[in-house]
Amino acid sequence: MSDIKIQWHPGFVAAINLELNEYKDNLIFEKEYNLNTKPLEIDLLIIKKETDAPISNEIGIFFKGHNILEYKSPEDHLNIDSFFKTTAYACLYKSYSATVDGIRADDITLSIVREAKPEGIFKYFREHNCQITNTYQGIYYIKGPFPFPAQIIVTRELDPKEHTWLRALSGKLDEKDIENLLANTNRLTGKAEREMADSVLEVSVKANKQIINKLMGDENMCNALMEIMEPKIKELMEPKMEEIRKESQLQGLREGRREGLKEGRREGLKEGRKEGRIQGIIEALRDLKHSDSEIKSILIKQYSLTEEELNNFL
Repeated sequence: MSDIKIQWHPGFVAAINLELNEYKDNLIFEKEYNLNTKPLEIDLLIIKKETDAPISNEIGIFFKGHNILEYKSPEDHLNIDSFFKTTAYACLYKSYSATVDGIRADDITLSIVREAKPEGIFKYFREHNCQITNTYQGIYYIKGPFPFPAQIIVTRELDPKEHTWLRALSGKLDEKDIENLLANTNRLTGKAEREMADSVLEVSVKANKQIINKLMGDENMCNALMEIMEPKIKELMEPKMEEIRKESQLQGLREGRREGLKEGRREGLKEGRKEGRIQGIIEALRDLKHSDSEIKSILIKQYSLTEEELNNFL
């Protein structure tokens, strides 16, 4: 996994959107919100349109009018200075309001999201007499001499059924986690929601190569995972798809004229589409760092190709 650059933050923004999807009409999501000039940038700012409108989600129940979220990927460090930096961002955000005290301090919250429990920070809080409460599984409220209320969300500890999306931002998923992720994805119907799910899934697939390879051996899971990868396949194929279509059409027309049958054109188009799709799958799998032997195994299951046919593609 070390040789794959994983874009965790877009996956996080998508996961939070999906976690709070039920309340989207009352929330404004501002990702990478700039504080004056870079690199002063909030990972995610969530503004409630109607402050009094309730949110029953365990993560959002804590929210007020202006909610600043900082995400730490599994590769990032989180220490007490990180906590104070996020607090400083919130102070700057308040100070940049259009009018004096236009954003009240008591209308701002901080949320720091991380996969593993940051024991160093909790030790600091205890040593400095800060109150830590754990009302919900994986969610810790921090009360101390800070200007804003804060919560630390430990995604590994969250309920797997209630918070599938945030838990998916991990390189330590098991088969059950992947199955939950696929099940939740299949339940989504809106285009925007499916696109956000794809963003989370792309992170999960890249970060969990070993378990994904194992699941590829299961025919049903293999089919489901290949459907997930379809957007990535299309993205890789798009620059060459027009060329493939034209060549397929020409091939079909040539065969049709030669045989004097319209069937030739249809078969040529069909074969061209199949070849283009297989080539796109190969490029997508290589982009995910699969070896040629792994790719061969997947294509044999998907398309029942012979070794000789595979060698024409690889």
